[in-house]
Amino acid sequence: MILTLTPNPSLDRTIELAAALERGEVQRATAASQHPGGKGVNIVRALSASGIHSLALLPGDADDAVVRALSAEQIPHLTLPIGAALRSNVAITEPDGTTTKVNEPGPVLSAVQLAALLELTVEKSDGASWLVLAGSLPPGVPDDFYAVVIDAVRAAYGTDAPKIAVDSSGAPLRECLRSAPDLLKPNGEELAELTGISHGAAIEADPSLAASASMSLVRRGVGTVLATLGSKGAVLVTGSGSWHGRGPAIEAKSTVGAGDSALSGYLLGTLRGDAPEVCLQQAVAHGAAAASLPGTMVPSLAQTTPAAVTVTALASVEEI
Repeated sequence: MILTLTPNPSLDRTIELAAALERGEVQRATAASQHPGGKGVNIVRALSASGIHSLALLPGDADDAVVRALSAEQIPHLTLPIGAALRSNVAITEPDGTTTKVNEPGPVLSAVQLAALLELTVEKSDGASWLVLAGSLPPGVPDDFYAVVIDAVRAAYGTDAPKIAVDSSGAPLRECLRSAPDLLKPNGEELAELTGISHGAAIEADPSLAASASMSLVRRGVGTVLATLGSKGAVLVTGSGSWHGRGPAIEAKSTVGAGDSALSGYLLGTLRGDAPEVCLQQAVAHGAAAASLPGTMVPSLAQTTPAAVTVTALASVEEI
């Protein structure tokens, strides 16, 4: 079972335009959709679509629009009531796949509610293969919250604790390094910010640079780094090797959730016992399939084509 924690879930609304976005102008949408969102929610949606037992943990009242949408879409979830409305996010997609997002900050969680969310996560981690800590933190939550969760889960279960993946950004991602997560899933910008190496565009354009930056994190105690690089695919770095995976050219319709789908594909591969490079192949296939779908739709395993993904072993990577 794969468990995800999304402390700051959302109702994600996607607006599709027929032409490029023009700032300050009035434009008509060709389509609009909305789904319950947040990185952990997206991961469970993708895994469930592929028949993988998974569960999304998140704050939210039973009558909240996000929680109602989760139930309507039959996404496995367990919520902690907080007495406040969850946030809404808006994504505007252009015909070439360019996506502009506006994310609300989310509700404030009290110290009591935060402690209850931590306790629930520790309890439900029993027997899980993976725990994924995903997304931003609500306003006022300490930056080291994910590190605290990692430490608490490992203290509770010792060698039986699930492997822990983190997909976040900014201070929460940086602070989690102290607890040496088993897997990090940054994009190019997050990898540059986290390591201080180059900048996001350069890392996305150069898989070798991405691998070098990722290796610097592995040498700091991270088990594995899966760095997603947009149209350049993804790089996987472990203590024993580095690989670059790239799929065929696609017609991108929306990049919303592509990174979440890539992580879903990687986790699915680990559950099958695949070799690292095969897990990377599935990750890239999932990410590409997500980008080719409109709005916030995520692919099932049957909608991916891992055989079309080329994986290349990178030369020995030295830390920059």
